[in-house]
Amino acid sequence: MSQAPRSTAYKEPALTRSLVTPEGVDLRIQLADMGARFGAFFIDMAIIAIVITTVAIIYGLTFGAAGQIDSEIGSVLLTMLWFFLRSFYFTAFEISRHSATPGKRMLKIRVTSRDGGRLTAPAVFSRNAMRELEFFLPLQFLLFGGLTEASGWLYIAGTIWFCVFLFFPLFNRDNLRAGDIIGGTWVLRAPRPILAKDLSEKVLPDNVEFDFTAQQLKAYGIHELHVLEDVIRNNDLATIVAVADRIRTKIGWEKGANEKSRDFLSAYYSGLRKMLETQMVFGKRRKDKFDV
Repeated sequence: MSQAPRSTAYKEPALTRSLVTPEGVDLRIQLADMGARFGAFFIDMAIIAIVITTVAIIYGLTFGAAGQIDSEIGSVLLTMLWFFLRSFYFTAFEISRHSATPGKRMLKIRVTSRDGGRLTAPAVFSRNAMRELEFFLPLQFLLFGGLTEASGWLYIAGTIWFCVFLFFPLFNRDNLRAGDIIGGTWVLRAPRPILAKDLSEKVLPDNVEFDFTAQQLKAYGIHELHVLEDVIRNNDLATIVAVADRIRTKIGWEKGANEKSRDFLSAYYSGLRKMLETQMVFGKRRKDKFDV
């Protein structure tokens, strides 16, 4: 006698989290795993090393050929460059519109705010300032601090310090660095690579017309445009319907008989994007719906 097959409930991946935006939209997101995060950091450090090496070679070739090379000046130059890059490389890229360094972009991950809001400059600065304490200072101590009888215990303490921060993400469920906790951020898997222009050029059904007024499009800003882009890319039906209903309510849009929520979102995204791009041409950059 054969047994009836058991029904198995769907189980979300371990790194799936709920991210509720300020608009009340519940997005199902995927956190980046530790392999991707370590890999991205390795790529970024390799880029920094290449830049420093290139500058050192150019310095050597330029002043060495003229017989004016000075090892002390060269050392100071490279030390200053190393300090500048480790201090501003990560912050500059993560505060950009991609919210990701070149290493993160290559591995399709990015930084975002844990509260669902816009990623702010103070948050990015805080998470990256902590990297100095987490990684660069202990590493510098271990490599150049020197190991003598007198400094043996300090060296052991420095090793423990380095290991605690290095492996800290492995001991919390969201893979957070200490910098993520201080800055209120986390690192997510980026959506599949669809260009924004591809979304705005989506062909809509002939039997559906969307003609939004300027006032309706002014209800949102750049932050909401990015949230809307993520919703369309993720293509989760329940989220699409919920977001479309919220936007319709906010802008006073009456749903048509043949109107599909995804078509409505695509059309609104296209209109909002064009309006924001036009405003930026004239020097107006509306960050979010609260920016008036």
